[in-house]
Amino acid sequence: MTTFFAQPYDISATGFYFDSFEDYQAKARPSRNDYGQPVEEFEIQFIDGGDLDAAFADAFGINQANIARFIDLADEWGDDEKTRFIIAVGECGYDRDCDPDRLDIDLYEIDSMTELARQFVDAGLFGDIPDRIACYLDYDLIARDLACDYSETTVAGRRIVYRCG
Repeated sequence: MTTFFAQPYDISATGFYFDSFEDYQAKARPSRNDYGQPVEEFEIQFIDGGDLDAAFADAFGINQANIARFIDLADEWGDDEKTRFIIAVGECGYDRDCDPDRLDIDLYEIDSMTELARQFVDAGLFGDIPDRIACYLDYDLIARDLACDYSETTVAGRRIVYRCG
């Protein structure tokens, strides 16, 4: 379960915790400041939840205008879609309204660019390399070449190598 906090911009009002949009609405409507006036604007803060959801909330830029959509998408999307969105918005410059299923992004959950080079050679992306020659390949050099098109990042504690299209 994910927990949020609605912090009023009005310093004479008290904020509240919530975990669903319905809960937010129910607590925001009667919210008043010390002078009895209604509180209209809140800063929405991600308080507790999974590391991936925290990174997703940061990339999504949660606020009171989009919190309902965020909560829906956080429940609807899987880890891969959230990760693609985080990298698309945070690293590739995509707009926050992007659809993670339609992005031209390649993701590899591996520890290093050298590991990606080994994976590409094993998959035959550099052609058929005989075993007697494969032991002479400089994977670090291949990794440096791959670094022209691929980048490394960490999302929720997971190392990811990616390429933006």
